[in-house]
Amino acid sequence: MGKVVWAPWRMTYIMSEKAAGCIFCDKPRQQRDAENYILWRGATAFVMLNLYPYNNGHLMVVPHAHVASLTELTAPQRAEILDLTATCEGILFQALHPDGFNIGMNLGAAAGAGIAEHLHLHIVPRWAGDTNYMTVVGEIRIMPQHIDHTYQLLVPYFQIHHARTSQT
Repeated sequence: MGKVVWAPWRMTYIMSEKAAGCIFCDKPRQQRDAENYILWRGATAFVMLNLYPYNNGHLMVVPHAHVASLTELTAPQRAEILDLTATCEGILFQALHPDGFNIGMNLGAAAGAGIAEHLHLHIVPRWAGDTNYMTVVGEIRIMPQHIDHTYQLLVPYFQIHHARTSQT
């Protein structure tokens, strides 16, 4: 039998009532970035914290275009997603000092995409020993920092990044 990865805290998301529409389209339109945990807005994509994270600092890079597949994006859109992913990796490394990252996409419901109609890339910081008996046996996920605090911690890094990229 293969290894089993337990993520019981995800039941909050799975069981929650889903709003009509697409959160990845609706949240940026609301212009309430702090409330919606949007950290960065680029020309074709944006960065936001995952409201139901696998780990502290779990970010998502999301295209503005409402598409389900990478093949539906233009080359510049794909390039910005990859550039933002690299930026997020650097910022998370500076701000949270993780030992590594899980970075990837789940394309399609069969692949585990919670919002299959709008692709998004996950960036999950990882620390040595960040899975422990509490998660596996106790079905409890320990998040060492509230999402509001994580947002406030990361915002200055994205502001510095914005200042640097605006000068070029």
